[in-house]
Amino acid sequence: MPANYQIILCTCPDKDTAEKLARLLVANHEAACVNIIPGITSIYAWQGQIESAQEHLLLIKAHKDLYQSIETTLRNHHPYDVPEIIAAPIERGLPEYLHWIDSCHSLKK
Repeated sequence: MPANYQIILCTCPDKDTAEKLARLLVANHEAACVNIIPGITSIYAWQGQIESAQEHLLLIKAHKDLYQSIETTLRNHHPYDVPEIIAAPIERGLPEYLHWIDSCHSLKK
C-alpha cells in the first residue's frame, strides 16, 4: 500500500492551545484525528541557550495531500515563532482505519 497517509507532530505550550489547534484541524477536515499527549518535557537549544519546557504533543493523522494546508493552519494559529511541524509517512496500517482517513480527506475536497 503506498504511503498516502502521514502523522504530523506538533508541540504546544499548553492544553488550551493544543485543544484549539486539534479542533480547528478536525473541523476544517484537514485531519481525521488528532491525539493530544500531555505532560511531555522538551529540552532544546534556542537562541544560544539550553531550554526546558512542559508541552503537549499533537499527533495529527491525515492524508499526505493535506500537509501544506495543515502546515498553514498551524503556522497561522500557533503561538510559537517557530512551531515544531514534522511529518512522517504512515507506511502501513489497519486498512479500515486508513479508509476512514480517506473518508475524512474526501470531505475537504
